[in-house]
This record gives sequence, C-alpha cells and structure tokens, in this order.
Amino acid sequence: MGDKKSKKKVKRHKFKQITFKLSERQNKSLMKYCKACNTTPIKVIKRNLERYLGSYEYNAHQELPAVSERQLELFQEEPMN
Repeated sequence: MGDKKSKKKVKRHKFKQITFKLSERQNKSLMKYCKACNTTPIKVIKRNLERYLGSYEYNAHQELPAVSERQLELFQEEPMN
C-alpha cells in the first residue's frame, strides 16, 4: 500500500513587540542610512541589537563574582564586653 510521510512539527517562534521613540534627527539619520544601504529600519535595528545580545545569551548563566569577606564585615555586630 502507500506509505504516508509524516510532516515534521514546525516550532513556532514567539515574538514580543517593543516600542521606543527616536528624535527627529535620529529618525532622519536612520532613514538616510537605510536608503543608502538599501535596507529597512527594522533590519538595521535587529542587526545592531544582535551584536550586543548574541554574545550575552551564552554568558548569562555564569555565576556572579563572589563578594569579598571584608565587605561582609561592614554590617556585622562586634561582640560587647
């Protein structure tokens, strides 16, 4: 008979919407850059964010530096005689 091929499940990506404001000057510069490079503002912003956030994702699970012991002594009470 016929073998039915099962379709792979497609993992859906979750997207979040973020809004922020640009000054007129920033917007004008962004639009000029996009026109010169033949791209869109969204692509420019995402590409530049990826530079910063791409490397942070892997370092996020590292432990924070330990606090020195001397720093903890600041708030300890001294025994009274």
